[in-house]
Amino acid sequence: MKYINQFCRFSVGLLFIISGLIKLNDPIGTAIKMEEYFEVFASDFSSVFQVLVPYSLAIAIAMIVLEVILGVAVIIYYQMKTTTWLLLLLILFFTFLTFYSAYFNKVTDCGCFGDALKLAPWTSFTKDLILLVLILILFFQRGKFKTCYQPLSSHIVMALVAFFSLYMAYFTINHLPFIDFRAYKNGANIPKLMKASAPIKYKYVLTKEDKEFVFETYPTDTSYKFKSMEVVNKQDLPKITDYAVWNDEGNFTQESLTGKKFFIFILDAKNASTRNIEKIKTLAKDLETKDVTTWLVTGSDPNTIATFRNENQLSVAVYFADATVIKTIIRSNPGLVLMQEGVVRGKWHFKDAPELEDVMASFKDLSLTK
Repeated sequence: MKYINQFCRFSVGLLFIISGLIKLNDPIGTAIKMEEYFEVFASDFSSVFQVLVPYSLAIAIAMIVLEVILGVAVIIYYQMKTTTWLLLLLILFFTFLTFYSAYFNKVTDCGCFGDALKLAPWTSFTKDLILLVLILILFFQRGKFKTCYQPLSSHIVMALVAFFSLYMAYFTINHLPFIDFRAYKNGANIPKLMKASAPIKYKYVLTKEDKEFVFETYPTDTSYKFKSMEVVNKQDLPKITDYAVWNDEGNFTQESLTGKKFFIFILDAKNASTRNIEKIKTLAKDLETKDVTTWLVTGSDPNTIATFRNENQLSVAVYFADATVIKTIIRSNPGLVLMQEGVVRGKWHFKDAPELEDVMASFKDLSLTK
């Protein structure tokens, strides 16, 4: 039983720490996932969950920090009775979320490991069931665990873990994630990612005389009745399927992916920060002299963005994009993105608006990268 306990302790501790650190790298992403759950619960259970949406980020940070703290606590035997109770409550909560997502197909990605690792709903639920078993073993054995550390040393370690976790969350929210796991990361070739990496193959399931038949190509025999179709080589599907830019004059998606572009992405003009706006305006003006075109791309409605532009005297061309796409591209409002022929060359939080020299240094000779 001793070795089983040790296995459970390290497995649970390390998984919680790794999961927490990945989410601390991008707490805004976890907050977005929390918003999805709250909106689903508001629709399915009670509108009271809608009240929690504005507090998604605070709730996400609290949950992530607790995850890391509990992971470290179980490894160093810290307050094991309290720790195992909290672990049990937390895993029961996670198990419910993943089961609900899988069974009702509500939220297709639990966000357990952020954007670093996407798990299918039933895979997430299975993972939580395994964790539940491991934690139950620790819970029922909680009275047998004795720490080998001095109480003061344990308190100091846990205080440092809490401080480090909170600071990491603060830093990544006020700048950008240390590691960008999303499709629009630096160096990403967006036009290439919008295409399938290989011809898409399908599996067609049809019926004839109450029997099922599977075809690789759709049969010409009209006596078959269509039942279902699914992609066989899902790994070859486009990584980006929803990128689009437009305005009243038409669709400018392809044009946005040509030449040298400096994008000012504003998710929500009503809540957009104007800190560093003067520096951003000056930068945009200077870039025009370097043959770099500045586009303001927003998820706000035309009237709201017009008001924002007038109040801040921001005279750049305005385009529109889906809010979800903007959230995926950059975790900043406004956020700054540099592209060259559709390849992402730089991304900056508005608090870290770059100098002209830094922007120009980000461009590369594309002939050297082919």
